[in-house]
Amino acid sequence: MDLPVTAVGVGPPTDLIPGRVLVTGGAGFIGSHVVARLMLMGSQVRVLDNFSTGRIENLADAAIGGLTEADVVSGDIRTPEGVEVIHQWQPDVVVHLAAQPSVPAARRSPLYDADVNVFGTVNVLDACARGGVRLVINAASSAIFGSVAAHDLPVREDHPIAPVSPYGVSTAAGVHYLDWYGREHGLSYTSMVFGNVYGPRQEGGDCGVVSVMVDALLGGRQVVIHDDGTQTRDFIHVSDVAEAIAVACHHNGVGMVNIASGRQTSVNEVYDTVREASGVDNPACYEPLPWPGEVRNMALDTRKARELLGWHPKIGFTEGVRMTVRDARRRQAPSQILSPVWALERAVSR
Repeated sequence: MDLPVTAVGVGPPTDLIPGRVLVTGGAGFIGSHVVARLMLMGSQVRVLDNFSTGRIENLADAAIGGLTEADVVSGDIRTPEGVEVIHQWQPDVVVHLAAQPSVPAARRSPLYDADVNVFGTVNVLDACARGGVRLVINAASSAIFGSVAAHDLPVREDHPIAPVSPYGVSTAAGVHYLDWYGREHGLSYTSMVFGNVYGPRQEGGDCGVVSVMVDALLGGRQVVIHDDGTQTRDFIHVSDVAEAIAVACHHNGVGMVNIASGRQTSVNEVYDTVREASGVDNPACYEPLPWPGEVRNMALDTRKARELLGWHPKIGFTEGVRMTVRDARRRQAPSQILSPVWALERAVSR
């Protein structure tokens, strides 16, 4: 699928500096990094999150940077009330990160997955089209491409979309709806196809493999690797993802664009890197795959991001894992939440 490109050139035009940016899912893993990065760039940012998985503590950096109680909106993207902030606040750019992000959770409950990732996304896009939003930046996943032959790796943006999991299907539907809103309503967009994003603040039993391994080793538990561990993914640090989104906010829409490292890393390599970074040398346990049809290998071609956005990843995998381990250790230590977050907590509890 070759989605339309609506901008050329690398340098962001000065008249496209976003004054107001709404980040859906802004208290989540990726979203909180994006909010902090946008505020550093001088944009006025608001967060829309229902706090089902997002955490107010994730906004500590943004609160230090000036995020206030009034900038945090508690709401669900699936409801009319949830997206009313788009009509009322009239943001220049909407960064849509609110989602059901777990592949295993989507398999357990495809109905819920579709409710959030399809209906919720359409609800946001419809509000953007009617609310005069200049640009939508949407989060997608390499899961939209499904199983790809080795000779087609790394995958280009024009590769056929052929998901093999419920999560891939729901994410792909969002990409197609975004394309339709672009053609039908002239909604400018950049749909970012992420590799496997990892880094600080990624939590939960269904979170990415890096964080699962870090949490297990630091917690004295054995790491479980499914299959033989030679399957590969394209890992990208969350700081690089946040930078890509912030840069894209200063451009017109470029259609679909891959945001990844462009390299394959096996699960066994991930484990060796995490084990070295953590200093914990526990052996892993290998078990059969819990479900059939898992994508075997994946890597994304990132040349389009470099050419149209001037973006490229800066954090190597070994460095990124070390950063993740340091943050996990810091979070395990008893500490007091930074005071600027207290006011935000009051906003959410109301």
